[in-house]
Amino acid sequence: MNCIIIDDEETSRTILGRLSKNNPNIEVQEIFHSAVNAITYLNDYSTDLVFLDIHMPIFTGLDFIKTIKDPPQIIMTTADQNYALEAFEYGCIIDYIVKPVSQERFDKGVERALSTFQNTKATFESPVPDESIEELYINIDRRLVKIDIPSITSIEAKGDYIFMKTNDKNYMVHSTLKKINNKLPQDIFFRVHRSYIINTKKIVDIEDHSVLIGKDVIPVSRPNKPELMRRLNRL
Repeated sequence: MNCIIIDDEETSRTILGRLSKNNPNIEVQEIFHSAVNAITYLNDYSTDLVFLDIHMPIFTGLDFIKTIKDPPQIIMTTADQNYALEAFEYGCIIDYIVKPVSQERFDKGVERALSTFQNTKATFESPVPDESIEELYINIDRRLVKIDIPSITSIEAKGDYIFMKTNDKNYMVHSTLKKINNKLPQDIFFRVHRSYIINTKKIVDIEDHSVLIGKDVIPVSRPNKPELMRRLNRL
């Protein structure tokens, strides 16, 4: 699982970072000293788990939870025991650890998060589309237009629409990335960013956190880059 750490105390951030390195089931994406910075990060990237302090200046841990539209699993890490009952009123909070945090207690929290994560994934994971299907029909001006799936180069989210590029033509379709992703063969297409799906067969080159598809430079989120690299047939 991927995770982020949010704590305004440098010592606590260091300790949680060390405990995370000792646990093989999680990988720290980022560490933040404020909840506001973490919210900005989550506008572009996703994570599976958040280690969150309660008492932080200006913007508290509970303010953070109330602000996030669809919060991931959260483990509260705090020196204050008084908020435990209130914290568990939020469904996203799966554990409440009182500082100082030991490795044993930390690992128990991660184990609980991992169990919930795996159960949720098994229950709600979308069915894998039939990869032998090579065409997709999209609704354009009350007409169903046939698209050859291998010709799709990239798809970008634009509000309530998606902008689909193919080898020959581009289309604006009223849909979501999640919906169309469920229709595409997963051995070819990959969601590299919260706003982009690409055809990995159309990659020209990769540099840092972006890929070149045709003449378009498309961002790749940091959490998704390792999986993208794994899919490539590299020498």
